[in-house]
Amino acid sequence: MLKRLSGGHVVDPATERDGVIDLYVEDGVIVDPPSDGRSADETIDCTGLVVMAGAIDIHSHIAGGHVNTARLLLPEWHRAFSSRPGETALSRVGWTTEETGLRYAQMGFTTVVEPAMAPSSALHAHLELADTPIIDKATLVVLGNDDLLLSMIRDGESENAIADYVAWTVASSRALGVKCINAGGSAAFKENVRKFEFDDVVPDYGVSSRQIVKTLQRAVTSLGIAHPLHVHCNNLGVPGASSDAIAATMRAAEGDPLHLAHIQFYGYGTEGKRRFSSRGRDLAALVNTTPEVTVDIGQVMFGQTVTISSDELRQFAGRAQASPRKSVIFDHEANGGGVVPFDYRRKSFHNALQWAIGMELFLLIEDPARVFFTTDHPNGAPFTTYPDIFALLMDRSVRQAWLEALPKAVREMTSLAEIEREYTLNEIATMTRAAPARLLGTADRGHLGAGAVADIAVYRPGADKAAMFGTAAFVLKDGEVVVRNGAVVKRTFGRALTLRPEPDKAMKARLDRYFDDKYGLSARWFEVPDGALGHNDPFKVVPCRA
Repeated sequence: MLKRLSGGHVVDPATERDGVIDLYVEDGVIVDPPSDGRSADETIDCTGLVVMAGAIDIHSHIAGGHVNTARLLLPEWHRAFSSRPGETALSRVGWTTEETGLRYAQMGFTTVVEPAMAPSSALHAHLELADTPIIDKATLVVLGNDDLLLSMIRDGESENAIADYVAWTVASSRALGVKCINAGGSAAFKENVRKFEFDDVVPDYGVSSRQIVKTLQRAVTSLGIAHPLHVHCNNLGVPGASSDAIAATMRAAEGDPLHLAHIQFYGYGTEGKRRFSSRGRDLAALVNTTPEVTVDIGQVMFGQTVTISSDELRQFAGRAQASPRKSVIFDHEANGGGVVPFDYRRKSFHNALQWAIGMELFLLIEDPARVFFTTDHPNGAPFTTYPDIFALLMDRSVRQAWLEALPKAVREMTSLAEIEREYTLNEIATMTRAAPARLLGTADRGHLGAGAVADIAVYRPGADKAAMFGTAAFVLKDGEVVVRNGAVVKRTFGRALTLRPEPDKAMKARLDRYFDDKYGLSARWFEVPDGALGHNDPFKVVPCRA
């Protein structure tokens, strides 16, 4: 069936279109206007509306062990537990897989990446993602603290052998890329290390965090994985040390692509009587002059949330700040992790400055194709706060009103009031559509050109940008209308985007021996099989670059 979206203002930086254009959709993809005069079977009137490709979130923790541990730790936040369900502390986040898919779709997001999947928990993560409706999903598999990788680096094994191990891990876990979290930090934590710098060495292995990052960066590049190595740097949240860590990691890119996650948490200095200050300007300047590096922000917003991370060293250090006063820290082979609830308070000097630092980074990093829109959900804030962040970026007066509500000491510490920049619709579309698709290597989305999947978000423009981006007028997923006037009208199944790099057969045999020796199980028990998810065709393979 041929659908026509008529009269909408198309904002599509990937195809350099910004104007009133009719779009045509057939068999789930965008097609050229019919040349034979054929009429559309259905017309959706988009007159006066803004039409964009479906949005892509490259970093949002929506599935896996940490997410479920948070559910277990905080039963009082579940709707079923509360006598007044609408008033639960996280009533804006949607804590179930069902609500996650629906709320993303209502905002016009059609693809979301879970960025921290443990290889040993891949099947569980994919089962949970398969239960999340409408949106397409992808995962990044975590390496960098696992015994085999650290042993291979220590023993001086070849880059080809290490690349084969990475290829097997990515393929068997059905991931779209590789994440490295505080490289070597969790392994060092097991030896009672409580602070771990970029050039510190993991006890017993004799390899540094720098060596681990560089080794994985080379492996990812050699395998043709489009998304650069996704790095969670050392010393997250430590004033002074965190900004030093991200600067050292950025310099270590050495001309090769590297992606640095939630950089707001690394923008902290030690100036002022509280020994806590903004280094947002310095960090933004470093990003601007390091073109091989891309970043996402991890914007803090005010209110109750919960921090979940595979950086067990830093979560262990942060547990004293838990609100409410409970937490879970767990350890296992490779990365462990932690779940620490947190309440970001507007009147708190530290929390308010964190908010301002994120805004500074968004506004001072010049290229919207190299900075990505995230809250590190749920760590900085639930993803349901995205509409408010769009408004803050696009309207200086909204920013100023928020700034005026902060403690005076924060206003004196940040340069935010001086920044006049307001994001345009084209820049928003670049940051949330065109650039993420390019970063992930998913050429079939993030644009509205012929051949793209018909993932389309249509918005009612207005002065209130939060209202505009909070409830889409229409959302099409694979050509089907799934949202109308902000309400979900159809639930569809979104596939998982995966890579299938092929490791050498010798590595497969080696891993069978390794897993049998370590766990008494064959390596195949750690693979995600085709039929595990209970859906026909649950995966969509994205080709590696040649």
